[in-house]
Amino acid sequence: MKILQQRAIDVLNKNWKDTFSIPCANLYPFQWFWDSGLIAIGFAHFDMPKAEKEIETLLDAQWDNGFIPHIIFHTETDTYFPGADFHKSSLHPQSSKKYKSTGMTQPPVTGFVLKELYDTSDNKKASLAFVQSVIDKVYHNHEYFYNKRDPQDEGLVYIYHNWESGTDNSPIWDDIWKTMNPPDYTFERRDTTHVDASERPSKREYDHYLHIIEIAKAHNYDDAKIAELSPFLVQDPLFNAVLIKSNKCLIELYELLGDNDDKIAQLKKWQDKAVKSFDNKLFDKEVGAYIHYDLRNEKPLPYLSSSSFAPLFSGIPSPERAETMVKTMMKKFGGDRQYLCASFDPTSERFNPKKYWRGPVWVNLNWMLYKGLTSYGYKDIAARVKEDTIALIEKNGFYEYFDSRKEMHTDGSGGYGGNDFSWSAALLIDLLSKE
Repeated sequence: MKILQQRAIDVLNKNWKDTFSIPCANLYPFQWFWDSGLIAIGFAHFDMPKAEKEIETLLDAQWDNGFIPHIIFHTETDTYFPGADFHKSSLHPQSSKKYKSTGMTQPPVTGFVLKELYDTSDNKKASLAFVQSVIDKVYHNHEYFYNKRDPQDEGLVYIYHNWESGTDNSPIWDDIWKTMNPPDYTFERRDTTHVDASERPSKREYDHYLHIIEIAKAHNYDDAKIAELSPFLVQDPLFNAVLIKSNKCLIELYELLGDNDDKIAQLKKWQDKAVKSFDNKLFDKEVGAYIHYDLRNEKPLPYLSSSSFAPLFSGIPSPERAETMVKTMMKKFGGDRQYLCASFDPTSERFNPKKYWRGPVWVNLNWMLYKGLTSYGYKDIAARVKEDTIALIEKNGFYEYFDSRKEMHTDGSGGYGGNDFSWSAALLIDLLSKE
């Protein structure tokens, strides 16, 4: 395992760009929000200054309203589409004047990442000082979500683009695409010049993606207008579970710091409402897990995905409900011929184990699942998730995602997307530290 750990360290150091990390060369040449947070967790085990700088650089791109963009364009390159010139973040009056970015966000991992860095640190005093220097920015980000992304005051925030979910081309969105008829845009894809087109979203899917952005741009990324007009408006269980987990960690960190009673009280208020609404609205008894809710069309999207189990990571379900979820997961995702945990229901006709978020295994969701299963006492299943994750990387390398079918991993060709992928390396380092 030491050899594998050193290879992971080498991947992170290779993808480090002075003040931030890229997910991988060529395919993703900029800084991504949730990637950066998860990458910092890996760095914390062997290079805390880089872990802290990663977070500092990310938060330096925060907008005045608390928003943190999903991509920060630190450099000029034409290897990625859509780039800074397409997104035009400057349309928003409170956008960063220092950095070009997108006008979308991603799952807000920063709160729990700060707690992970503190827990990993050998120098708690120094790490707490770092936390103190950045935590108010993370709080401001949460403030943005609850003030700007919760139009019904439920404690559940919406995403207005599938890219905000982190699960870009999930089959869950297929139902929403059926309600839309975007223009046939002319553009030059860059992703398919780096990886096999069969592993990536289709041209028509990209038309939907671009159309949603064009609507947001037409209204200068105004949240109220987006809530009113975007054809894509979803309450996502992964996104909200991550926010709830980060709330919990911010409360714990503010309690360690002291003298933050007002922020702690506000976080607890948000948290109580969020957990109650999450449990009441997003759990589907027939599915046996949590699901997405289409806020635009006011209807549930009753599909199983790895996001359905993310609430375990956040401590949301009761023990009884957690047991139901674990039974569902093992019945649908846990067969002897499957690696845990596929990103979409392997029993569904929409399942595609090779195509991005339509079925492959992702290390970041497995890491959350491992943590969640462990916290609920499912040690054996957690161990399987961990062992499966390590095996996928050992057999294929540090890929972006992996085929969930065991028979596809006989010749090292079961890894897909970008290779030497940063969060795959970072989270493997963290999993190995738990040996």
